[in-house]
Amino acid sequence: MTAALFLLSLDMPISLEYPNIHEAVVAYLEQLNSENYSIYKQTAEAVYSIECTCNFLSDIEKEGEKDLLELVELADQSLRSFSCHQHFPLIKEIISICSKIWKSAQASPLLQGESQKVLLHMLSHPLPQVKVETYHCCLEITKECLGVQNVTKPVSSLCNGIHFLLHPKVLYEISVFGIQDPKSEVNTAAKAILLYLLQGRLMMTALTWNKFIESLCPVIPVLQGYADTEDPLGNCIFLLSKASSDPGEEILPCTTRLRSMLRLLLVKKPSVRAQALKLLAFHLTSEEGADTKRPLIDARVLSRVTNLFIVKKPIELKLDDRRELVIKLETVEKVYEIFISDDVDLVLRKSAAEQLAVIMQDIKMHAVVKKLRLTDKIIEYLNECVGQDGKVVECLVQPCLTLLRKLLCGDPVMRVSLSQQSSVLMLLFRVSLIFHEDCTVVTEVGALFCLLLFDEVSRMDMWSVNPPSKPSLLSVFSLPVSVFRRYHLPVHVIGHHAVSPYSIVLPLSSDCLALKPVSDMLRMAWNLSWYHGSDNLLKQMNSETKTQEFLDTLKLSAEDILTLKITHMASGLQDCLHSIVQAATHREVRAAVTRMSFYLLNDRLSLKGGPGSCGATLKSLAWHTVLNRFLQVLPASTEDEKLLIDIIHFLNKLIKEQRKNSSLELLNWILELLLRHSANPLLDLLVLTESQAREESDDIRTAVRQQLQKELIALFDTLLLNFMDITDRKCLELLYVFQTQLALKLLQCLKVTDAPHFYGLPSLERTLRGMANLTAFPGWSSHSPLTKPLDICVKYLSGLLEVITSFYVERGGNAMSFMGKGVTKSTILCLLHLSHEMMAQAGSLEWMSLWFLPLGSHGEEHISTQQGLAWLIPLWVDRDPEVRFTSLGLGSALTTLETGCVALANSCQNISGGLWGTVVNILLDQSECSMVRREAAFILQNLLVIPMPTEIIKDYTWQGPCVHDEDSGLSLIGKPALQALLYHCHFYEHLNQMVKHCYLGRCMFDLNFSAFDRNSEGSDLNGLDDSFKFWRPPSRISSEDPDPSSLSTSETTVAPSSESAEFQPLVQSTTLLPEASHDQFVAQGHQESTSPRPPQDSSLSAPLPKLCVFVTPSLLSAMCSLLDNLLMTAPRDTAKAVRQAHLIELLCSIADAALIQTCVRGLRALLPSSPPAEHTQAQVSFLLEYLSSLSRLLQSCLLVEPDLVIQDELMKPLITNIIGILTICTKHVLDRELISAFYLTWTHLFNLLATLLRKTGAIALPSITMALAKHWTAMIDTFCKCASLSTTCPALYTASLQFLSVLLTEEAKEHLQDKSKTSLCHSPTMASLLDKSQENQNSQRLSDVILQCYEEKSSKDILKRVAANALMSLLAVSRRAQKRALEANLIDNCMEQMKHINAQLNLDSLRPGKAALKKKEDGVIKELSIAMQLLRNCLYQNEECKEAALEAHLVPVLHSLWPWILMDDSLMQISLQLLCVYTANFPNGCSSLCWSSCGQHPGQAAHRGALGNSLMLCVLKLASQMPMENTTVQQMVFMLLSNLALSHDCKGVIQKSNFLQNFLSLTLPKGGNKHLSNLTILWLKLLVNISFGEDGQQMILRLHGCLDLLTEMSKYKHKSSPLLPLLIFHNICFSPANKPKILANEKVITVLAACLESENQNAQRIGAAALWALIYNHQKAKAALKSPLVKRKVDEAYSLAKKTFPNSEENPLNAYYLKCLENLVQLLNSS
Repeated sequence: MTAALFLLSLDMPISLEYPNIHEAVVAYLEQLNSENYSIYKQTAEAVYSIECTCNFLSDIEKEGEKDLLELVELADQSLRSFSCHQHFPLIKEIISICSKIWKSAQASPLLQGESQKVLLHMLSHPLPQVKVETYHCCLEITKECLGVQNVTKPVSSLCNGIHFLLHPKVLYEISVFGIQDPKSEVNTAAKAILLYLLQGRLMMTALTWNKFIESLCPVIPVLQGYADTEDPLGNCIFLLSKASSDPGEEILPCTTRLRSMLRLLLVKKPSVRAQALKLLAFHLTSEEGADTKRPLIDARVLSRVTNLFIVKKPIELKLDDRRELVIKLETVEKVYEIFISDDVDLVLRKSAAEQLAVIMQDIKMHAVVKKLRLTDKIIEYLNECVGQDGKVVECLVQPCLTLLRKLLCGDPVMRVSLSQQSSVLMLLFRVSLIFHEDCTVVTEVGALFCLLLFDEVSRMDMWSVNPPSKPSLLSVFSLPVSVFRRYHLPVHVIGHHAVSPYSIVLPLSSDCLALKPVSDMLRMAWNLSWYHGSDNLLKQMNSETKTQEFLDTLKLSAEDILTLKITHMASGLQDCLHSIVQAATHREVRAAVTRMSFYLLNDRLSLKGGPGSCGATLKSLAWHTVLNRFLQVLPASTEDEKLLIDIIHFLNKLIKEQRKNSSLELLNWILELLLRHSANPLLDLLVLTESQAREESDDIRTAVRQQLQKELIALFDTLLLNFMDITDRKCLELLYVFQTQLALKLLQCLKVTDAPHFYGLPSLERTLRGMANLTAFPGWSSHSPLTKPLDICVKYLSGLLEVITSFYVERGGNAMSFMGKGVTKSTILCLLHLSHEMMAQAGSLEWMSLWFLPLGSHGEEHISTQQGLAWLIPLWVDRDPEVRFTSLGLGSALTTLETGCVALANSCQNISGGLWGTVVNILLDQSECSMVRREAAFILQNLLVIPMPTEIIKDYTWQGPCVHDEDSGLSLIGKPALQALLYHCHFYEHLNQMVKHCYLGRCMFDLNFSAFDRNSEGSDLNGLDDSFKFWRPPSRISSEDPDPSSLSTSETTVAPSSESAEFQPLVQSTTLLPEASHDQFVAQGHQESTSPRPPQDSSLSAPLPKLCVFVTPSLLSAMCSLLDNLLMTAPRDTAKAVRQAHLIELLCSIADAALIQTCVRGLRALLPSSPPAEHTQAQVSFLLEYLSSLSRLLQSCLLVEPDLVIQDELMKPLITNIIGILTICTKHVLDRELISAFYLTWTHLFNLLATLLRKTGAIALPSITMALAKHWTAMIDTFCKCASLSTTCPALYTASLQFLSVLLTEEAKEHLQDKSKTSLCHSPTMASLLDKSQENQNSQRLSDVILQCYEEKSSKDILKRVAANALMSLLAVSRRAQKRALEANLIDNCMEQMKHINAQLNLDSLRPGKAALKKKEDGVIKELSIAMQLLRNCLYQNEECKEAALEAHLVPVLHSLWPWILMDDSLMQISLQLLCVYTANFPNGCSSLCWSSCGQHPGQAAHRGALGNSLMLCVLKLASQMPMENTTVQQMVFMLLSNLALSHDCKGVIQKSNFLQNFLSLTLPKGGNKHLSNLTILWLKLLVNISFGEDGQQMILRLHGCLDLLTEMSKYKHKSSPLLPLLIFHNICFSPANKPKILANEKVITVLAACLESENQNAQRIGAAALWALIYNHQKAKAALKSPLVKRKVDEAYSLAKKTFPNSEENPLNAYYLKCLENLVQLLNSS
């Protein structure tokens, strides 16, 4: 295994073609063998480097501007694989790029730095060949730029080419490692480069030369080791230190030159040291103050010091770094004070210096003396020593030098500082000359020179590839190894840079390169990279002209080329097709087709899809033409048939692989091939000819032919499945024709009656399986040009019933034999599908009788004449749960029709309990699986749809259940029998237990289950692609929701399954052990529940004793539908039983929005450990189906018995769950059926919430609003999404908008009711969510969407009314919505619409022969009504909108429509409501009603009435028609007049029209009736509003007898407005001009005084206020009211009020009442 993984990991073609497999192989290899994995990683690095190499070479050759930084990065990576390819032109190109980059003055520092790294890596490359070539290229460029051939050329255009070498690091590499390289080619080239540079001053510009010298200075300490007077390079190096005769021509700066002279004293050659002394002698003699310094310089002195610093005992430059201080800091300071004190004896000072030298061995002590400026004092002593009188302090020199050495050794900063001071360097040299005989002093000076003269090369960080941002402050002093080699150093120091710091590590060692898999991979990688991919490489291999530009060792072998061709899918497939074209035998074609199949298998195993898959690659190849010739002719031999088998198998696999992205070209090609007008070999091969039937004796030929039929049926099944997502019209038309043609061919297969063939079970089962898959598609029989659909269905029915009879019914079912088990399952499934097809195709024809079979066996002489469906009943108790499930599904399908119910009931007459008892027993059988019980529930649901009697009725077709009590002899029929049956079998108790044991987890079946038991056909696992199909209920997921009370048979339709007649329901069983895991599946009926076995085991019939039985949500969905129908059939009894069993609470407790949300999130981000998406989709689908059924049941409960649902502990969590489900984000759900399921569930939930609000608005509203508030943003998203589905899902569109409309309406009602109460409205409210929530944009989006829904629908669209209702409700509640409507020009649009309607009505009225006004339901009238209602709600309490309506001329438009409005009371009512809203608190609007009409309208019929000059007069005329038949209109008219009465202009019109005279004609109640009429109350309300102004009060007083009439009316009562006359008197009393008239009417005074004694507190307040107003500032009133009667009443009222309201401040009204009485008392008591 490990070896195989290792070889696979190094297989380059595999890694390119199947990256997923390669990644997995590498991951396994890492775990299994770390050594091999390490080799792979190193090889992968080399491969990457090879790719970079080829990319670099390719990019270099491209024309145009290049990305130099990218090129440099590629170049750097390419160096790591040089040992693999040794492509030397690469080096020259890289050097050229580096030269080009540094030549440009505009190059960025980053680019220069990166290119320099590459150059350094090349100069220090581990491979000698690379170094040789690199130095050679550099030398060539140097020669080219600085050679003598360039003397005549301008230097500025040439010397820039060497700038890439002029950097300290490059020169350091050449000086330290290039010159000393063991390869002569390298060191020779290095020396030549340096020589050219040192001698090229005349060939360089001043800028270039200065740059060179600047870069050279840090390297001089190394370079001077090669100084030699005899060697050209050495001599040039020596001359660097020599002073020029011309002061401006020195090569080096003065201090640098002095340091270089001193450095020459340490070189190994004596001649160089002697020359250096001569150079130094000049410096010593020309130094300032040389005459006053010791020693005097002469030849004798210099001759003695040639070997001055060549010492025998070098000093160890090493300091200690102790953790703790041994000596106290104070002691050090004291010793230092002794050392620097001039008053202390020299001996003591020397001793102090020696002590300090010992102390300074610890580096931690240095900081103390640095602060005390010890260095300055040491230099002072040394200067004193070299003076003429210096002998005195000579004793201090040696300890001072030791001190200075230790300080410099530990302080790099001080070294840099002192090394740049020429005076210090000369001072030390003089000291060494003075003490040339004292070896200790000379050694100390030599050590100091080492520290100061080699400081540049001692810092390693300066020479690293990536220098640190801050200089290193390490105290350790070290020197390059080359310095040790070239100098005599008087010190021992640590060495560094024995190897170049720029050298790279190659990824592969020579041992690894020697491995064949590694070398093969690298060779393949080189060729793939060189030719830029497999395609180009293969083209080059196939071309005749082959040019090779690299080593022969990199050339691909024949084995490599073959491997690449086979692995590369495109070339492999092309090769296969070429082989087929060129094939001479069947064997060669089959081999090529098999290879093509392997490519498909590879795709599947590697999870490869998309553009690189086999199917996608084949699209670009002409494979149709290649295979076409094999599919157009009938096979003439067994070999032909075998070849055709392989080709069909390949096509089948290809179509399966492309299922997710079906190729229309492929599908059209296959369909056109199958539907050719000429001979159709593929379809014809399904049916054996007579000659073929005679050849059945040949076993091999028979086996081949059966395999061919198997492959054909499998191909057709796959083809049908592939069309489930196709929308192309042409393709679908071809498919429909193909379905019917295939159906006819399969029918011929079924009708073959030759005995040996008929009982060939595998063949028959294949045929039936193909029929099952075909018949699952609706309309499969309706596309034959020659045969009617129903005729095809009848033929199918006949054949299938014959099979059922032969293999099941007459053999006693599979209790006798398992021989026909697969046949039975496929047949019953076909019958189930056929029932749906016949329902669709039969129309009104009677077809149920076609399903009847005569009972009895073939052995009887006389076949029984009894007809029925008795053949179906044994299937219900079959031992195979799939057969039971499907046969019961067929029963539920047939019971869709009343004739089916009757026939099935008649067929069960001989069974104990009959049909009802049988089905109920199956439903309540706890050992039965949920899907079987579910179908039994559907049958019961269907049986309940047909109305049943409550007593026996003769000649009644449907009697319902019949119950007979043997003990009492009592028989019941119909509804009583149904109740008795449910009671007897404890139906509701069973249902209670079912709900308690519902299993909501994900149910799966074991892979060893019967779905894979196909040994009879030798199936392989390739047929399992579609074996997992859950039961999809089309009626539940269609856009059209069926009526809750409709028959539910369509829920049993089974989705087709490829290559499998043994269809696989998702839930095979629900019998689970209590300790079973959440997703564990246990097959029902197994005694060994932990290891399910195939159903051939006889133990399947044994029930599980005492097991905890779980049921699925699907079964509970059916039970909810059954309960729904029971509620419709027997409302009272069912509601009572449901309440007693607490079923509603239990059913609601199962609803779990969180579980569905979790599943949907799992679908969004599937992990490798996640279950398959189909499993999760099935779980969500079942849960949604349950919620749909539950919501329909709850709606029925609300209609029948609302108390079942209206419970706080039930309703609040239910609403929370509903909102949670409505806010699930389905954005990432890709399955269309699951999306449809969501939409259907949302539809039902919206309907449930709307019903809940209608039935229990005040109770449910707070909970719903609270739940909405928690998910408001998500809920708005849901509303907007639903509003966009008007075309695809109109039911959801309608339900969501209706719910929103009902919700807003209920809140508006609640708000109006709360206005009259003191209680506060619940919080939050929809108004606050819409207007005050922080999600302003979301709420605005909702308004925009609903506005758009209304505006985009045409007036004829029934959905426009839905959108209009939602918009009306929204406008009535939300101010923000009104603002958005105003911005969207809704008011203007409505006005234009009303004008258009008016013009249309006027035009229609002029047409002869047509009625003037259409019916009330006419579309134009409805349109006008909607427009006015929208205007009404848009203007509600919104002054800005009212101003817009005023500008849009609302009143003139209504005035023009008034004749039409008069003819329709509903229009009149709406228009009056609009005017009431418009005029409320809007004076300008009120005034607009008084304007005269702008234009004249044609006077239509006489009964319509002529138009007045203004709409105000029209309204007054309407109000004058007393009494009116429509009290609502009458009430609205007076409400409008009440608004208008507050306007001065309108009051003027009222006065001029004498409208108020109608008030005097009102009649008072007579007899014992003490209540005023509604019309009188309306008048009184109008007069109250008129009386608010003085002009209105005058209008009232001018009415003769008005005060008397009001006085009389005050004696009568009205439950809503008992004090209206008093209010009128009250208002009139406040005007001084009206007081005399009031005082003149004693009745009014008496009424007002009587108010003080009223039991009504409001009447008391009104009376007191009116009397106070009357008496105030009016002497006559005082006199009139001082009568004893009035005064007594006032005093008594005041006395009583003070007692009753001691704390009147708490109630403003009481305080006002007391104030009125108090003032009255004071005024009446005053004189």
